[in-house]
Amino acid sequence: MKSFAICYNNEISHSSEVKDNLLNALKTRGFNAEVFDIDNLKGEFDFVFVIGGDGTILKTARFYAPQKTPVFGINYGRLGFLSQSSKENIELTVDKILNNEYVIEDRIMLQSLNFTALNDFVIKSCETGRTSKFSLKINDRFVCDYLADGIIISTPTGSTAYGLSAGGPVLEPSLDAFVIVPICPHTLNARPIVVPAQEKITVSTDDNCKFVVSADGQEFYEFESEINVEKSNHFAKLALLKDTDFYSVLRDKLHWATHPEYQG
Repeated sequence: MKSFAICYNNEISHSSEVKDNLLNALKTRGFNAEVFDIDNLKGEFDFVFVIGGDGTILKTARFYAPQKTPVFGINYGRLGFLSQSSKENIELTVDKILNNEYVIEDRIMLQSLNFTALNDFVIKSCETGRTSKFSLKINDRFVCDYLADGIIISTPTGSTAYGLSAGGPVLEPSLDAFVIVPICPHTLNARPIVVPAQEKITVSTDDNCKFVVSADGQEFYEFESEINVEKSNHFAKLALLKDTDFYSVLRDKLHWATHPEYQG
């Protein structure tokens, strides 16, 4: 028997109602679950349901990664790229989970100091709207200088997020690689770079101002001259239904390569 938890985002309208429906669905099948909101995460559990958008799932997945606990997303945000179910499919979803009709994917994460990111680290100047020079090194070897608004260092999971909006490529989630994407570079020959996840990435600047790093757009810290980013020792554990795949998600949620007139 599994020990279940239900985590929900209390700031999202009606998420509490979905939480109650999910808890009731588990109870009618002979299971119970501990319930808490996103600001009061706790362990240890065998399986965690997460109700909210991608931000809620990112925070929960980072928290449970060291415990190797799988998390399953039920979308109640906007795009819900990381989620696997919706409020309309609660009963069917619970049946599939209890019948082990799911797989657990290990998703690589980024590490810098004591901060971890499942999607990306974004580096920008603390001065809003300021273009800066960023020097990029890989394994302590100089690669190039970017004159840009910032730098995105993304995992394959995060390649469909900010990195995609900034012109980066989409990576299949199982790839062991990172993407480095300049934000609004002031040159036409600055392109994203895909590097093996075993590489140490260093971004430095000689500008006389402070810079801020955001982890998944949720945790922030400042630095003045240099930041090192490497692969985390922990993996996020995402539970995915067996009848879904990454490419169908691209088509359904991003309308990948679909002509505008055919987009529902």
